[in-house]
Amino acid sequence: MKALLFTGQGSQYVGMLKDVCEAYPDAMKTMNRADEILGYSISEIMFNGPIDKLKETRYTQPAIFLHSAICFDLAKDNLDFRATAGHSIGEYSALYASGVLKFEDALNLVALRGKLMFEAGEEVPGTMFAVINLEDDKVIEVCSRLTNNENVVVAANFNSPGQVVISGSRDFIRENISEFKEAGARIVKELVVSGAFHSPLMEPAKMKLEEEINKIEMSDSNNWFYPNVTANPIKDYKEIKENLIKQLTSPVLWTQTLENMKKNDVNVFTEIGPNKVLQGLVKRTLSDVEISGIDKVEDIKKID
Repeated sequence: MKALLFTGQGSQYVGMLKDVCEAYPDAMKTMNRADEILGYSISEIMFNGPIDKLKETRYTQPAIFLHSAICFDLAKDNLDFRATAGHSIGEYSALYASGVLKFEDALNLVALRGKLMFEAGEEVPGTMFAVINLEDDKVIEVCSRLTNNENVVVAANFNSPGQVVISGSRDFIRENISEFKEAGARIVKELVVSGAFHSPLMEPAKMKLEEEINKIEMSDSNNWFYPNVTANPIKDYKEIKENLIKQLTSPVLWTQTLENMKKNDVNVFTEIGPNKVLQGLVKRTLSDVEISGIDKVEDIKKID
């Protein structure tokens, strides 16, 4: 069985989708439509940067969504898939590809999500660290030990065995990061993010995003959709909506998602979106599977 995986934040690069839009007029038409919907030129930021601006969450998230959605639209007639999943912001691309969200609704939600998360990070400074080569339960244990009434430290992304991202109060985590090394982590590296994503510090953003999600008309998924919050396959739009609302303050169970897909006979994975991060996570998590990606013009032409 084949599955599509949709890229998350951190994979953006200056020039993303530029070659695709130059080769396919329909892609440029969609980008122009996106500029109109958003009220600013996301295409200019994606094509020409600067990278510091593209890295701002409020711009990164719509950029990632557009890259994945447009590549999917160009390739979909040649894609045979029975399951989808997306890493964090990638869930919105997955839901678009699965027929749950319409393009304009998905783009508006993504833009709002990025804006709210950016603002939440400015109001309550947060950060995220990648913890490498430490078992999941030990990461959770250290997080629980550090968290107190004033400071939050949680496991936010279970990306692959031995790679967990923690999230929480910026200064407090920086001051106590040695706790993870003392527990056995080989590397503990701070990520370039504007807030404590997938932690309780995103609660203000979650509440405002929930209002908008509840206004959106959704459909049941055309395929098995694996949400970040549970990692269990669903199709019902009501369940999908509940999970989407919880996602901002809940951990991304990516390792568990990939393992559940494999248990359910998924053995061919195609990442749609910029770069190859998810392909790498599949390689580190599963064996005996096929992995590919769709990012640039040559990838789309390869499957035509």
